[in-house]
Amino acid sequence: MKEYKQRKSRNFENVATLDDVMELLKDEQFQKKLMIKFTLDKTSIEINEFIDNRTIMLVTDPDYVPVQNKIILYGLADRYLEIECDVSEVAGPGYFKCKIVSVRKAAHGRRDLRFRLDIEKVVATNFRVSKHTIDIRNYSIPTGIKVIIEQFENQISKNADIVKVDILDDRDPLLAHIRKTKSTLYIEDLNDSSTFAPVNDAFISINNVFQDQTAQFVKKLTDSGYKSIIISPVIYIESDERLIPFAFIQYISKENTFSMDKVLEVQDLAYKLVDRIRDANTLMIAVHQEIVDISRGGAKLRITDSNLKKYILKSKGFIFDIVFKLQAPITIYGDIRYTYLDKDDNVIVGVDFAGNSSRKDEMKRFYSIIQPMENEYRNRLIREMRQKKKEQ
Repeated sequence: MKEYKQRKSRNFENVATLDDVMELLKDEQFQKKLMIKFTLDKTSIEINEFIDNRTIMLVTDPDYVPVQNKIILYGLADRYLEIECDVSEVAGPGYFKCKIVSVRKAAHGRRDLRFRLDIEKVVATNFRVSKHTIDIRNYSIPTGIKVIIEQFENQISKNADIVKVDILDDRDPLLAHIRKTKSTLYIEDLNDSSTFAPVNDAFISINNVFQDQTAQFVKKLTDSGYKSIIISPVIYIESDERLIPFAFIQYISKENTFSMDKVLEVQDLAYKLVDRIRDANTLMIAVHQEIVDISRGGAKLRITDSNLKKYILKSKGFIFDIVFKLQAPITIYGDIRYTYLDKDDNVIVGVDFAGNSSRKDEMKRFYSIIQPMENEYRNRLIREMRQKKKEQ
């Protein structure tokens, strides 16, 4: 394993004392369950010797190589437990002298049973990934999206006396307020203060934005010869349904007042711009990739396609289809929890299932398929545990 990146952390609580840790590690039953974290094939590890109250000798697969001189053990007591160790000496192939650095226990048990399936039974395919990330906090809008915005502005330029489509900029207090509230500014008549009040909660009150400088703001607009104004946010909806206001459409009339129909027209154009950006920003990669393991709440995937790797590593999440044998595809959004590269430079990605397609009862169908597999796996584990007890 190399280049591990944890995107979302498990909730942990600290183990009380070092004595508690050492007592647990000396428990033979617990030792039998120890594994090395971030190895694809669940590499087991044993404590060969306790040297002092923090130093232990560990034995594992002779081919295992620690990353950055660290080994993280994990196992199950009453809950999931992680033990981080620094490697102080490599005593031989798979034989390490280590110092215990920290121990953490999961605040909650795992929600769902995770198990493996053969690639003949299930695959991941039809990956929909974003070519670019829109990072509004850093005003990082890709050039390709800026070009789309400019083209869109040119296409609608004759819809009002002044039409502007641009990126929201927090340095402008009005635009910052629009981004924060995701609301529209609509002033029907700049010469009539009775039209300044917002129509409802979806609209901005300029008094809330400019307070005692409201009259100055209005005067600046009327001195420019403006009669009526609409500024509506362009809100990009990410695949996981997060809303990102990143641009705006502005209409200004110099002679006539805008009606509410005009406001609805501007808001509709904002939706159309988002659709255009999404279509241009989404890449479909229709390859079959292995699902290493799966549960009701998430999955671990092995990404071997070079093109897909490139986009997965810079994504926060992606849409893909899970295809069980002899079943129709199930479309799911995967929220990335971690990524790392295996020894063959394939990307291993862990995802939480954070959403699904709009098809009715999609997740219900997924649960109905996975439930019998989950039961079969659980029953097999119980049989294996009973068999081990008989052999002891």
